[in-house]
Amino acid sequence: MFKENLNVKKIREDFPILKRIINGNNIIYLDNAATSQTPLQVINAISNYYKTTNANIHRGVHFLSQEATDLYEKTREKIRAHINARKSEEIILTSGTTHSINLVANGFESILKKGDELIVSELEHHANIVPWQMLSEKTGALLRVLPMKKDGTLNLDSYKSVLNNRTKVVFVNHVSNALGIINPVKEIIRLAHKFDAAVLIDGAQATPHLITNVTDLDADFYTTSAHKICGPTGIGMLYGKEEWLKKLPPYQGGGEMIDQVTFEKTTYADIPHKFEAGTPNIAGAVGFGAAIDYINKIGFDFIESHEKDLLKNATDQLRKITGMKIYGDIENKVPVISFNVDKVHHYDLGTILDKMGIAVRTGQHCCQPIMDFYGINGTVRASFAFYNTHREVDMFVNGVKKAVKMLL
Repeated sequence: MFKENLNVKKIREDFPILKRIINGNNIIYLDNAATSQTPLQVINAISNYYKTTNANIHRGVHFLSQEATDLYEKTREKIRAHINARKSEEIILTSGTTHSINLVANGFESILKKGDELIVSELEHHANIVPWQMLSEKTGALLRVLPMKKDGTLNLDSYKSVLNNRTKVVFVNHVSNALGIINPVKEIIRLAHKFDAAVLIDGAQATPHLITNVTDLDADFYTTSAHKICGPTGIGMLYGKEEWLKKLPPYQGGGEMIDQVTFEKTTYADIPHKFEAGTPNIAGAVGFGAAIDYINKIGFDFIESHEKDLLKNATDQLRKITGMKIYGDIENKVPVISFNVDKVHHYDLGTILDKMGIAVRTGQHCCQPIMDFYGINGTVRASFAFYNTHREVDMFVNGVKKAVKMLL
């Protein structure tokens, strides 16, 4: 029997949306892998920016412009410190993980040639597959797949067999968004570097739950989105080692990313500005910085401990339901449970849960290759956060039981 952590009740006061009534029931929000909820501290930071500081950055000599610039650049430094990058110049502010991945893939178009090879894991979100497929088609590089095993883990023996001197880029998620499994990215990076291949880690699902140290990982690129870690949508970050960012060409052209512009030739600004064309999402960056402050104040020791308890409680209860199949049901994972019940369609189950005020995700979770591997067309995914409670776990499990009884 799990006891409620007294800290959670206080934490939940920061999230006004958790007081909403949906279909006559208190909302139980279990779709955190899609987007986390936003605390008042972040909402207020964004509101205060618009009320007191709103101005364009880097271009103005007036007070508001300088103040906005300071806020924007402070977020860059907060991200650097949070992920333990060596230099703030290695942090590119983007619109999110998808933008970050496309930026890197676009840059490698000028580096790759026919016969080079790329390696993608079978566990990837479509955002970490499609840009590389497009790159492969443009350059003639061969896209190879690092396969998964039945338990949802990656087959490292197969990975070792496909790595070779033609491998130029490896891209893999730190945590699977569909299964919650934590991948051995440090070992994946170490093995790739034996062949001088660059490695991009999609960290969108890891950063809400784990402390990320890009220097310790020795990652060449690492990405995440603010809305996964209690921040706003439309803002994210790309970490890239300085030597790689200097090699890659700009992704977009426009203001801010230039050094000199003439009709004969344009030269580009140094990193990070080379990759930040146009007016950025300044308010989003302010919110991103506030979100980093917030989750660090909560503390990752508490986050990991509480979420581990939530996951164990939910998993233990769900396993007792007749016909239950949990995909990626292993120890080393974050609080994500992806499941089906025999003879019950995932969409129907999710719809009935919604009528009870319980928000889960159904479908393929932008991971069709995983679904194809298991021979299914989707799952129900319940994903927890540090502001969820054991009472919500119990109500969710009871909701699943009721829904199954209605559908069978």
